[in-house]
Amino acid sequence: MLSAPVRRIVAAVTLPTILALSSCTADPGQAAHARQVAAGPPSPSTPPPTPSTSPSPTPSTAASPTPSTAPSATAKPAPGTLEWYVSQAPTFPEAPPPQPVQLPATGPAPIWHRLPTEQKVAFITIDDGGLARPPAVADFIWQAHIPVTMFLNSPAAEEHDVYFRQIEVAGGVIENHTIRHTSLAGRSYGHQKQEICGAADKLEALFGKRPTLFRPPFGEHDSTTLQAAHDCGAKAVFHWSETVHEGKVRYQTPEKVVRPGDVLLMHFRPALMDDLLAALKAIHRAGLTPALLEDYVR
Repeated sequence: MLSAPVRRIVAAVTLPTILALSSCTADPGQAAHARQVAAGPPSPSTPPPTPSTSPSPTPSTAASPTPSTAPSATAKPAPGTLEWYVSQAPTFPEAPPPQPVQLPATGPAPIWHRLPTEQKVAFITIDDGGLARPPAVADFIWQAHIPVTMFLNSPAAEEHDVYFRQIEVAGGVIENHTIRHTSLAGRSYGHQKQEICGAADKLEALFGKRPTLFRPPFGEHDSTTLQAAHDCGAKAVFHWSETVHEGKVRYQTPEKVVRPGDVLLMHFRPALMDDLLAALKAIHRAGLTPALLEDYVR
């Protein structure tokens, strides 16, 4: 996460039309969670460049406006554009220097619904990757300085590696969410290890870094899952504290507030821009700052 105390930059790029289908959910209050990751629509044949503070126009806005129709420099950004999303992102105080959590010296990987920290931070996580990849997400993450952890299925990561690499450059970190995205609970150690280690091997080959965090599909796990995750190099396994879908935060506790250490779950779905913005606003209302899980689990 960048160190500047003000974490919002305004840009002037129109948000492209979102074409993908909806993805999975692990929250009973959301749409039914797909039990198998399917291939989504292909990425554009010429992907956008690596995110920058001055991204190139998308095809839908490539033509420059004529002098008579050019927008005023003081005009408010139109809702639904990238500029609008960035303008709506809250301004956060600088995150405190991370205090890494204590990890077990031996035994299986720990599993956490929220990170055991009292620092005033919360964590944004995005799952899957196979069904929807809104094109403006990398620029939004870059320009609003949003630290995100992506738990990816390895086939989706391989098919759409350019897209996820752009988010990685913008400030995201790629972690493990298995190969086939099927429930691991109750399966043999060999099966679970193949799903976790196989995905870790592929993600390492694609992005040059082996995942150190793991999220089981649907959150379903058993003691074998935690042991297999550890044996595949995972330092910790993560569930979640809140879910975010179609711009609405769904709390798991009656207090309905994001607490220090909470982990917010969303997915690569068409409404991901709205979900990111809703998560930022909920974290801001709680007096917290977004931070990276990887800075706390080392």
